[in-house]
Amino acid sequence: MQRYVSEVLGTFAIVFCGTGAIIINQETHGAITHVGVAMTFGLIVSAMIYALGNVSGAHFNPAVTVAFTIAGRFAGRQVLPYIVSQLTGAVLASAVLRYLFPANALLGATLPTGAEGQSFVLEFILTYFLMLVILNVACGSKEQGLFAGLAIGAVVLLEAMFAGPICGASMNPARSVAPALVSGHLEHLWLYLVAPTVGAIAAVFTWQFLTRPAVPVEECE
Repeated sequence: MQRYVSEVLGTFAIVFCGTGAIIINQETHGAITHVGVAMTFGLIVSAMIYALGNVSGAHFNPAVTVAFTIAGRFAGRQVLPYIVSQLTGAVLASAVLRYLFPANALLGATLPTGAEGQSFVLEFILTYFLMLVILNVACGSKEQGLFAGLAIGAVVLLEAMFAGPICGASMNPARSVAPALVSGHLEHLWLYLVAPTVGAIAAVFTWQFLTRPAVPVEECE
């Protein structure tokens, strides 16, 4: 049960702070700025990894959970409870933000500013590299593991910084589902469910090809 509560709390924090920064930036006419929003996402991801990683592994992302399972690093029986926990935390965060900012129309929902195909490719690539980093720092040496939160948060910050204005830089189905459901803006949601998940899975096969001979299984268990 502790693992599931950890996933609820971590995902809540990420969606509350990240999409909250987007909302407050809109409400204050740009006081936070796009750079501030990207930094908020990166910093809260790092903070939650360090705070809760030893409890649940700090997935906080259905695409990460699915990818770890395909990589053989996560028990299949835990997939559904983890994803339910992640979605619960994310929806609760969006519900609180709806209460705090009832006039905000989108609640930080991810919507493409251009063609769906453009954002699909971006989300695929962004999540591919994010997952590649996650796999290498989470399943590598002990020294790498110490820097996992910093490395993963930095990738989230970097990718949100340059791609956010075009595709929203979701990289996380839970992060996109919650504001879409609570705000009622479900258009384009399929894109943010499929592209990150496929991107994360693709990263698994790359990681296996590059590192499997050098990474003992027990280091990730």
